[in-house]
Amino acid sequence: MSKTVEYIQSKSKGIKPKVGIILGSGLGSFVDGLENSISFSYDELDGFPDAGVSGHMGKLHLGKIHNTEIAVLQGRAHYYESGIVNVMKIPVRTLAELGCESLILTNAAGSLMDEAKPGSVMLLKDHINFTGISPLFGEESNSRFVDMSDAYNQTMRSTFHTIANEKGITLHEGVYIWFCGPSFETPAEIRAAKLMGADAVGMSTVPEVILARHAGMKVSALSVITNMAAGMSDEVLSHEQTIENADKGIQDLKSLLVRFLELY
Repeated sequence: MSKTVEYIQSKSKGIKPKVGIILGSGLGSFVDGLENSISFSYDELDGFPDAGVSGHMGKLHLGKIHNTEIAVLQGRAHYYESGIVNVMKIPVRTLAELGCESLILTNAAGSLMDEAKPGSVMLLKDHINFTGISPLFGEESNSRFVDMSDAYNQTMRSTFHTIANEKGITLHEGVYIWFCGPSFETPAEIRAAKLMGADAVGMSTVPEVILARHAGMKVSALSVITNMAAGMSDEVLSHEQTIENADKGIQDLKSLLVRFLELY
C-alpha cells in the first residue's frame, strides 16, 4: 500500500469506495451531491499533479451517493500541460488501491455526429488513440500488454442506456478519438477522424482508460458535447465555449450518474 493511500485512509472516516469517478472540464459541481464527504487537495497528496486548466479544481473527494461509497477526482491533468503521458498514473492507481473496482470518466468533447448537438451526452463504446503514445511507456512487467478489446465495459454501458430510457434522456453512443491538444483540431484532421470511425473528439480520457484497465478496473466513460468539431459549424472554438456548453449537459449527466450509483 502506498503512503498516499495510507494517508487518505487515515482521514477517510471509514469510507471504502467501490466506484471511482473522474470529472472533466466544467463538470466539478457533481461533488455538491456527496454525503459524508471529505476532500483532499491534490497538493497534499504525494505524486498527484497540478490541475492547471480552468474548470478543473484539483481535489479528491470521498463520500456517498445513495449509500454507494465513491471516490471522485475533481479535475485531471492533461498530457498537453507537461508533455508527461502518465501524469494521471498515481491518481488512477490510488483509486484502485482504495478499493474502486469500477471507474467512470467524464469529459467535455466535440461532436462529429450531426445529431449529437452541444449540450447532449454521449456514452463512449470505444476509442482511437490518435496520438500513438501510451501512459504505460516504461512499465516493465508483462502486465503492460493490456487487452483493450473490452475497454468500455458492456454491462456498465447497458445500465447507462437503461437509465437514460427510464429518465427520457437522449444518450448518444460513439467512438472517442484522442488528440493531444492544446490547440483544437483542424477541419482536415476532423475529416480524417470521421473516416476512421470517430464520433467525438477530445484531449483527455484515453490515458486514464488505459491506466484503469492496467489496474484491473472496469471502465465506463461519458462525454458532455460542448461544440461541433472543427469544420462542422461556423462557431469559433474556445475553452470558454467548452465551459459554457458543459453547463447545458451537466444536469443530464448528473442524473445518469446518480441513478447508476443508486443501482450499483
